[in-house]
Amino acid sequence: MTENTPTTWFGDSEIGERFPAWTRGNAADVFPDPFSPLGQDLVLKQAMCHGLRDAYIDIGVLDWDEFENPEAPDLFKMFGGYVYNPLSLTRLLGARMPGVTPEAIDLAFFDDRDDVPAYEAQPWHESERHEAKLAGSMGWAMSTDALPELDADKAFAEKLRHSRPDLGELTDSALLARARSLVPVIQGFFENAMRISSLASLGPGALGALCEAVGDPSLSIRLLAGIDVDSAAPSHAMWDLGRVAAASDVIRAAFDAGPDEVLDRLAASDSDDARDFLARFDQFLLAYGARAQNEYDVISASWEVKPRIALAAIDLMRRSDESQTPQVRHEASVAERDRVAAIMREKLAGDAEAIGTFEAAMQSSRLFLSGRERAKTNVVIAINELRVTLREFGRRLVERGVIDQIEKVFMATNDELSLLRHDPEPLTMVLDQRWTQFRSLFDREPVFIVNHRVPGLDEMTQRNGLSVTQAAVGDVLTGAAGSGGVATGRARVILDAADPMALEPGDVLIAPQTDPSWVPLFVPAVAVVVNVGALGSHAMIVSRELGIPCVASVADATRLIPDGATVEVDGSAGTVRIVAL
Repeated sequence: MTENTPTTWFGDSEIGERFPAWTRGNAADVFPDPFSPLGQDLVLKQAMCHGLRDAYIDIGVLDWDEFENPEAPDLFKMFGGYVYNPLSLTRLLGARMPGVTPEAIDLAFFDDRDDVPAYEAQPWHESERHEAKLAGSMGWAMSTDALPELDADKAFAEKLRHSRPDLGELTDSALLARARSLVPVIQGFFENAMRISSLASLGPGALGALCEAVGDPSLSIRLLAGIDVDSAAPSHAMWDLGRVAAASDVIRAAFDAGPDEVLDRLAASDSDDARDFLARFDQFLLAYGARAQNEYDVISASWEVKPRIALAAIDLMRRSDESQTPQVRHEASVAERDRVAAIMREKLAGDAEAIGTFEAAMQSSRLFLSGRERAKTNVVIAINELRVTLREFGRRLVERGVIDQIEKVFMATNDELSLLRHDPEPLTMVLDQRWTQFRSLFDREPVFIVNHRVPGLDEMTQRNGLSVTQAAVGDVLTGAAGSGGVATGRARVILDAADPMALEPGDVLIAPQTDPSWVPLFVPAVAVVVNVGALGSHAMIVSRELGIPCVASVADATRLIPDGATVEVDGSAGTVRIVAL
């Protein structure tokens, strides 16, 4: 670094003594990119941190006064501009939950890596009162047959979208008021998301123990297959749009010109097919346009903001054959799950307690894994309403000459929004400087673990400076078994879900992480391999729903696996073998 280069990002957090360890485990899946200052201020600090605090108090993990600064909890830290999950805090689930350990929590929620520090026990971690309250939460999670609060949140989220006012007609004051009014909505949705997510590993954990007890641990993954999740729904809708496109000469020609040209070409056409497709695509965006890469950050372009991303995925499905339809693959996955469940029932026959635990675990797994995805979708819809509202304010600032592109409005903090409205001149240079540094953060690889000490930017490796020796024929890479089955195909390393053009139907998708915006790319793929991800990671859940093999937590898979190599993916064993180059 040069003498004048900043050594920290201005939004970076401080570390307290009570919760010293923080991890990119699972955060790299949900927060893959640097997080914008406005997103940090409104979404992370005001909505998500408060939501996690309230969820943990509700299920019995800890009390209000056990948090550091409970009135303004900083539970998702930022270092080098990247978001980190609270490793020390989450381990309290294992320390206080009956029959669970901090190590088991690590395996359930975070990547299994050698650089993860050992759990540091503290006298205050032990609490019979919290253990009893958590036992009650566990009992509820293993016995309830419905999550009506998530259905209520879904109805509220959909109403938000369908009742959106004409943002262009609102005054600046009304725009900012609308944006700020959405923050407590996001907080409430996220509280439910964290409550469900924190208990979602109980059912799968019980299934894993039962399968190990009968001598076949691999059965547990297959028992989690075919679970309906909201984040896979856009893929089914995209498949239908792809079939419509494949059946029309006019639409095929528009897609052949590339995803950037599709909408303009169809809008210029007087074809009934073109008008029909555009109407269908408008309905698709109304239902699913909130999805985005790094979708918890308001700066990220959702499908509504940048339709090209969705159109590129639809183009992939247009070129896929009927055997890859997600509905058929899902039905096959459900049939395999039911077959394995029947095997387990046979093995457990005669043991009433084990059978009872098995049925409860199956119900809890289906309900909470699908509930976890529904809760996330609710959050994402509300965040997109915040996103488009702030983008309209940014558009006006561009029109007034305050900033030169909409995205720079997200370099402001919440307190600075009003100053941008009334007296923007003092902030214009500040926003430019932040933007320059923010963009530079994308070139850096964040350290995986932060423990006791805040790292400087100089401790983050430049991505273009990383080098590894790629795997050779016969090499076997290991990761976490995510979704059962074996598939062989050409490896395609895709680093950006918005640019999947190298991926072809029948390829093996090799990706750095897979938030919901990646899901459409699963449909044409025969298998998925990702750098990160634990038991409940998005890649695993959606791969099981679609019935394709998945191996997660293959460290540096996108660098180690040669693009174009033939690979064999064993989702049950958690291995990737290089077959040919």
